[in-house]
Amino acid sequence: MTAQKEKKSLIKIENMSLEYGESINSTLALKNINLEINKGEFICVLGPSGCGKSSLLKCIAGYVNPSSGRVLMQDKEVEGPDWHRGVVFQSPTLYPWMTVNQNVEFGPKMRNLSKNEIENTRKYFLEEVDLSGFGENYTFELSGGMKQRVAIARVLANYPQVVLMDEPFGALDALTRENMQNLIRNIWQENNTTIFFITHDVDEALLLATRVVLMSKQPGEILKIFELDFSKQILTKGSKEVIYNEEYFEVKNEIMELIHNQID
Repeated sequence: MTAQKEKKSLIKIENMSLEYGESINSTLALKNINLEINKGEFICVLGPSGCGKSSLLKCIAGYVNPSSGRVLMQDKEVEGPDWHRGVVFQSPTLYPWMTVNQNVEFGPKMRNLSKNEIENTRKYFLEEVDLSGFGENYTFELSGGMKQRVAIARVLANYPQVVLMDEPFGALDALTRENMQNLIRNIWQENNTTIFFITHDVDEALLLATRVVLMSKQPGEILKIFELDFSKQILTKGSKEVIYNEEYFEVKNEIMELIHNQID
């Protein structure tokens, strides 16, 4: 019998709830969330609109403090944002006065890496996102998909332990979106990156995730967690034929039914 590889926990969310506002005007956004994010996982979070998906990501990032419970990173409580948890937003948050090279180099420079390390890091990740020839361009000269690739490269250049992505492909056209999904799947495999990915697209979640976390309507609770390997099958076979599998249809239909039950 082959021994299973031991999972290394990076993030632990323990009995976490989040409430916005005070007293009678308060809104309970998240309720009693318990979740672990392990090294090398690709977790996608699904749920009806307004269920607290982005609020959950903000708590993990350290942008928002939980009202109760806690978020731990390697057994240390998260008290604010830092480079160990990189965030990619739906709209690229790039510095328009900087070139692509300068944007990607920004994080490593802030961490006082050597000139050689900064240059090698920038070259590697621009090659990873297929933008090696655009280093001297300013970001306003790029298309939406190219800007998002720069944003991904900039986050990865900091070598964060966890990459948090908040519907990063939601504003892109269908073809660009598919290309970006292929890109991030390959980056995840090649670099053993740990990714926590918010999406409202069920197919996107199934085609990327090793685990899908399904949340309830507000206040957001975890309804069910699905263990998946469709993404690994795509990487192994080099095609998306998994979408025609009976298992794929069954999981998709179950998720859709659970989401619709929350809306009705």
